[in-house]
Amino acid sequence: MASRVLRIGLIPGDGIGREVIPAGRRLLEALPSSLGIKFEFTDLKAGFETFKETGVALPARTVDVLKNECDGALFGAVSSPTKAVDGYSSPIVALRKKLDLYANVRPVKSVASAARPIDLVIVRENTEDLYVKWEKTLDDPEIGVYAEAIKRISVRASMRIGEMAGIIAQRRQKLRESGVPSIHNSACVTVTHKSNVLSQTDGLFLESVRESLSRARYIHDKVALKDQIVDSMAYKLFREPEQYDVIVAPNLYGDILSDAAAALVGSLGLVPSANVGDQFTIGEPCHGSAPDIAGQGIANPIATLRSAALMLEFMNEGEAAAKIHAAVDANLVEAKLMTPDLGGQATTEEVLNDILKRL
Repeated sequence: MASRVLRIGLIPGDGIGREVIPAGRRLLEALPSSLGIKFEFTDLKAGFETFKETGVALPARTVDVLKNECDGALFGAVSSPTKAVDGYSSPIVALRKKLDLYANVRPVKSVASAARPIDLVIVRENTEDLYVKWEKTLDDPEIGVYAEAIKRISVRASMRIGEMAGIIAQRRQKLRESGVPSIHNSACVTVTHKSNVLSQTDGLFLESVRESLSRARYIHDKVALKDQIVDSMAYKLFREPEQYDVIVAPNLYGDILSDAAAALVGSLGLVPSANVGDQFTIGEPCHGSAPDIAGQGIANPIATLRSAALMLEFMNEGEAAAKIHAAVDANLVEAKLMTPDLGGQATTEEVLNDILKRL
């Protein structure tokens, strides 16, 4: 039987993205041929360094190739300046909008040997909230200079992210019912919000997600629904992370909670993410460009390897994804080769080679 060919765009970006994305490519190339998948790769540009070189952070060619020639992509990292730079805006935010990647999906899971079992997924709305970046600075005679930002929440975007959370919860429940070990007995989606203060915007998000999830429960009646105010959520997430299965959040809260949740499993270098739409998926590690260690060969590749697996899951290649997860988990359980972010002294190359052997 002929192998399925998957065309993957590779966008290293800035900093350690240039070290970990090649590791992701080598992992995909090393998958067993028995899976019936072959890969073709296209190198693409985006990021702050690209902006400094060309004046454009996201070249039109990158978008065109992803739209017309690729089945999925891996994105490394972006070095975003802390102060406004004229003409620059985040290329990953732009990609999410141009490719309609409306969901950011971040699993946070401990390995089987961990003292504290954690197995949750944060599903973050990816296209609006304060990240529409409608900001302006004004000057008022009474209060002086001030800045404003618009927070946009729509029914359409909230319904879509609610439905995605429901689908992920259903998928996780079906895996449990098939015998895959889990710390949870049943599926639950928790909606996080601040509707007690932001009654119109967060209130609309909560109402819309509830409606979409009621439809999800109609499809699969084993998805429970809860909601929790975001500050209380942050507190409980660190005290009782084992209580959470799937968390769905607006863009800003989801961004903060998902980065913070990485601390529960030891490092941002372990946590994958995927930017998901109905037609396309970009795997993206969560660690950022890490300029303090860029070029030293000690970046943890695991977040990228897991992001490659997550990309494959949303491309309906679950068996290939499972093999990657198993190889990574075996490396972490043995805990002999760890990069400095995990307290070890191993290099990127050493960790990657160990995981490749376990495939």
